[in-house]
Amino acid sequence: MSRKLKVVAVSGSLQRPSRTLVLVDQLLAALGNEVAIDARVISLGEIGPQFAGVLYRNQLPAAVEESIAAIESADLLLVASPVYRGSYTGLFKHLFDFVHHEALTDKPVLLAATGGSDRHALVIDHQLRPLFSFFQARTLPIGVYAVEKDFEGYEIANPALRERIALAVARAVPQLRDASPAAAPVIRKPAPVALAA
Repeated sequence: MSRKLKVVAVSGSLQRPSRTLVLVDQLLAALGNEVAIDARVISLGEIGPQFAGVLYRNQLPAAVEESIAAIESADLLLVASPVYRGSYTGLFKHLFDFVHHEALTDKPVLLAATGGSDRHALVIDHQLRPLFSFFQARTLPIGVYAVEKDFEGYEIANPALRERIALAVARAVPQLRDASPAAAPVIRKPAPVALAA
């Protein structure tokens, strides 16, 4: 049996509860319904204070270094950030400043972001894609952007957002077959559906 796909999700939100983290959890759940995964979530709200003032990787606390190593060894990255001033958070960028510049080459990356309004929807294509292009990662075709009105409290309430999540995962799955050179992920086939006459 093929091993599970190692998925590392990074949530760039510093707050808890967090709509960004809710979006990450929903994307992981949808992905887990299609592919056998071993998921880990790295929340900047938890580790951010440990590396905010660090300049060099060899100065990182062991827990943060272990998080960086997890990012570098993942089969798939799922990255999400809230939008501040038209871009991802500074601490999100600072975390990826410690990632080795060749560690993400050809690694599939699913992009997501949350914002206060639709005016920031292009953050995925204008900010996140270029960042991961620097790493020569393979950003997946569809990113997921969500706004405050898509949520009720900290639960997704907009069916259109759920559809976008499903579409992003559906478009990602065929590209994950070769995500790990060691072994292809186990792809779960949906049960046959009877069609009405």
